[in-house]
Amino acid sequence: MEFTGHVQNGVVVFNGPTPAEGIAVRVAPDPIVPSQSTQSQSLFDILGDLFGKAEGLPTDAATNVDHYLYYK
Repeated sequence: MEFTGHVQNGVVVFNGPTPAEGIAVRVAPDPIVPSQSTQSQSLFDILGDLFGKAEGLPTDAATNVDHYLYYK
C-alpha cells in the first residue's frame, strides 16, 4: 500500500486516506515531483534587486577582498 502527501509546517500531511493509527511508515522525497527549493533560479534572479546598491566601497575591493574581509 502506498500513501502520498506533502510537508506542511514541518509535519507530513497525507493526501486522501491515511494509514491506520500506529502503523510504521517510511517517508522519502518523491524524485519525480520537484520541490520549490529545487526549481532552478539564477543568482541574478534571487539577488538582482541588490545589484548596484552598495555604496562607499573601496575602489580596489574586488582585487583585495581578503584584506578587507579578514585584516581590517
